[in-house]
Amino acid sequence: MWLLLAIMSALFAALTSILAKVGIDGVNSNLATAIRTVVVVIMAWGMVFLTHAQDGLSEINKKSWIFLILSGLATGGSWLCYYKALQMGEASKVVPIDKLSVVITLLLAFVFLHEEFTAKSFIGCILIGAGTLAMVL
Repeated sequence: MWLLLAIMSALFAALTSILAKVGIDGVNSNLATAIRTVVVVIMAWGMVFLTHAQDGLSEINKKSWIFLILSGLATGGSWLCYYKALQMGEASKVVPIDKLSVVITLLLAFVFLHEEFTAKSFIGCILIGAGTLAMVL
């Protein structure tokens, strides 16, 4: 099931890029990000209430709150930069660079989460980096 969800995530991310590129034409990128964020917030809380997950709010510990808030700030920073880059550049060049986050995530997971960094991971990082470079140049 996780594989299907990951593929759907990639599909939605691709749609996000194309829809955003069309949608930000003539719109301030920060305003566009704010509009998108409101839609995401409504959708996310809608799912919380639809699945009756709101009861779990009281069970979230302090550490989780801190890291979820930091994750939200990182997401906001990413979205603000992404929308501005998308507004200024071509989607076919901005998106591959944005996806270098895969390589950065693998490296950060190795350093901070002590996840295994295998030869396969290393080769994948090199290939993603080389592929990004090939697409952008």
